[in-house]
Amino acid sequence: MKIATKRAVIASAAILLTAVTLTACSNGSGNSSGGSTKDAANAQIGLLLPDSVTARYEAADKPFFEAKVKELCSGCKVLYANADGDASKQQQQAESMLTQGVKVLVLDPFDGEAAASIVGEAKAKNVPVISYDRLINSPDSNYYISFDNEKVGQLQGQALVDKLKKDGVPSGAGILMVNGSPTDNNATLFKKGAHSVIDSSGYKVLAEFDTPGWDPAKAQDWVSGQVSQFKDQIKGVYAANDGTGGGAIAAMKAANVNPLPPVTGQDAELAGIQRILAGDQYMTVYKALKPEAEKAAELAVDLTKGNKPKGDTTVNTAGGAAIQSFLLTPVSVTTDNIQSTVVKDEFYGADSASKICTADYKADCEKYGIK
Repeated sequence: MKIATKRAVIASAAILLTAVTLTACSNGSGNSSGGSTKDAANAQIGLLLPDSVTARYEAADKPFFEAKVKELCSGCKVLYANADGDASKQQQQAESMLTQGVKVLVLDPFDGEAAASIVGEAKAKNVPVISYDRLINSPDSNYYISFDNEKVGQLQGQALVDKLKKDGVPSGAGILMVNGSPTDNNATLFKKGAHSVIDSSGYKVLAEFDTPGWDPAKAQDWVSGQVSQFKDQIKGVYAANDGTGGGAIAAMKAANVNPLPPVTGQDAELAGIQRILAGDQYMTVYKALKPEAEKAAELAVDLTKGNKPKGDTTVNTAGGAAIQSFLLTPVSVTTDNIQSTVVKDEFYGADSASKICTADYKADCEKYGIK
C-alpha cells in the first residue's frame, strides 16, 4: 500500500512538472518573436483603411491584401475596418483590433498625425505597425510601404505642363490646383512634386485648394466657385486624384466650359480611365496596387512569425525618424498606354477591358486599341 501511494505521488509530480514545462514554453520566447509557430499559423492581422470615397481601397487594396494573406497563411484571419474619413473612428477601430489580439496592424491612416496615438498603443502591446500607402508621423512605426509620392506629383505636373505646351497655350496662362486632403501626408508630397514642375513652367497658379477628406463633392464645389471667378483664364487643372479630377470636370461641365482644359488624376480608377478615353480627363497616375497590397501582406505574415526583413530604403517622418520602407514606382497613363498598363496588368480583374469598354466607351476603346 505504501509503495503504491509513493508511486502515485511520483506520477502526479511528473504530470505537474510536464504541465509547468509546457506552460513555460508557450509563454516564453514567443513574446519577443511574435508568438509560437502555432500562434503565427492562426494569427489575426488588422487592416485599417482610411476612407470609402476613394474607390481603390474597397475595390483593390482590401481584396488583394486578403488574398495574399490567405495564400501565405491559410489559418490567418484578416480583421478589416474602414474609417470612412473619420480619424476618431479609425482610432476606435484600431483599439478594438488590439483588444481582439491582432499580431500586426496594417494601417493606412486617415490622419497621419492623429494615427501616431494608434502606433503608441500598439507598441505598448508589442504589436508592430506597418504604415500602408500613407506615412504615419510616428518614430515607432515599424515599416512603411507606398509609392514614391513626390514622384507622383512630378508626373502629374509634368504631364499637365507638357500638354499645355503641346497645345500652344502661352506662358502666363492660368492653372487651378485641386490638391488632396490636408490630413494626408501623401497629399503634401503630391503637391510638393507638382509645384516643383509647375512653379518653373511659366504657367500661373490662379488658386489652389486642399480637399478635405479627398471628397470629390468638396472639390466640385470649390472648382465651381473658381470657374465663376476666373472663367476662361483656366487653361489647365491639376487634380491630385481621379476623384477630385472627376469633381473638377463635373463643375466645369455644369458651367458649360467648352472645350474642357486638361485635367490630371491619380489611382487609375475605372471611371477615371473612361473619362480619359472620352477626352474629359487628360491623364492619371497608375500605381500597381496589387504589388503594394501583396508586399504589405507578405510583411505582415513575416512579422507574425517574428521575422524582421530590412526595407529597400528608409523614409523619414516629420520628426526625422527613419522608417524601414518599400517604395514602388508610379506610371503616368494617357490614352497612349492604357492597354499596356491597367489592361495588361488586369487591374480590374481578368475582364478589365470589358469593364472599361462598356457601350458608352466602345468606340473610344476601338480607337485606342483597348481589347
